[in-house]
Formats: sequence, structure tokens, C-alpha cells
Amino acid sequence: DWSWAVDTNESPGKTIERELEELQELVAQLEANKDDLEQSLKIYERGVALSASIRKRIAEAETRVEMLTKKSRLAE
Repeated sequence: DWSWAVDTNESPGKTIERELEELQELVAQLEANKDDLEQSLKIYERGVALSASIRKRIAEAETRVEMLTKKSRLAE
């Protein structure tokens, strides 16, 4: 059952590292899946959702680093 593949909701508490691992697993599944187009599309869709979540988390982390850097400069 591949119904999880279309779930685009972020799991609370899931780390970016776990999302990256899952994305790598999905890539491996896509590379191994040569026959079932529908299954491949579901896996791809989940990968796109994970990729978007990862990009969002990275952007949020960059923003936090920028804010901390500015605070640090102001404190000097």
C-alpha cells in the first residue's frame, strides 16, 4: 500500500535529517521501480513534498542564523 506516498503533511518532530534520509530512500525506490507508473508517480509526489519541506526548513534556519548574526553585531 503506497497511500503514504501522497501524504504531504509534515510530521511533527521529524528532523530535517530524517526527511533527507526518506528522500534518499524514495530516490532509490524510483530507480528500482521500472514497471509501475502509478506507484512511481506517488513516490515522486511524496519526494516533491519532502523536497519542499526541506527547502522551507533550510530557509527558516538561514533566517535564524541571519537574525542571530545581527544580534551579535549589535551586542558588540
